[in-house]
Amino acid sequence: MTVLATRPAAAGRLRAAWAAAHDPVPGVPRWARIAALAVPLVVLPSGLWRVAVFTLHLPIADGVLMEGDVNGDLPGWFPMELYVVLLSVLSEVAAFTAVGLIARWGEVFPRWIPGLRGRRVPVSAAVVPAAAGAAFLTVLWTVAVGNFLLFQETMQGRPLPEGFPLNFDDWKGVIGVVSYVPLVAWGPLLAAVTYAYYRRRTRSGT
Repeated sequence: MTVLATRPAAAGRLRAAWAAAHDPVPGVPRWARIAALAVPLVVLPSGLWRVAVFTLHLPIADGVLMEGDVNGDLPGWFPMELYVVLLSVLSEVAAFTAVGLIARWGEVFPRWIPGLRGRRVPVSAAVVPAAAGAAFLTVLWTVAVGNFLLFQETMQGRPLPEGFPLNFDDWKGVIGVVSYVPLVAWGPLLAAVTYAYYRRRTRSGT
């Protein structure tokens, strides 16, 4: 009986934690909620691709990614497999901060933050880094994808450099492209959610 009683309690705590992390506060437009929840999803495919290729060594990429020394500038004692997992997890954590712009923890510091718990989050403390991040990500991934498409156009009809992992020539290259192209939406989505956050907080005066 104790075990049966513990399971519903644990499930209830999990649902409460999920709601606290994701549920929007009053006044959040539906489009802003959709945009905020979409941010972690557009970042996820590239992280899964990296983990699949570099950590799990699945045969979904050709060339230099699947052979030779791929550790680059990493110290010898730090395995590439672990680095890629950490990079992917940190990317998702960074992406998830967009959800804070619609949830309560983006307006009131959570209880687990010493010295700040329960205090209102200053509007500028959320808007300035979010806006700067949105601008940086928009430029970064728009330029990266634009250069890739331009490179593909330039190389049309000619063989790609040996080991080039992203291409439209085979299914492995297409998987890589499809995994990274959604990152173009990261910056604009974050910018839209940041605007909604700023407008809501300044209008309400909180």
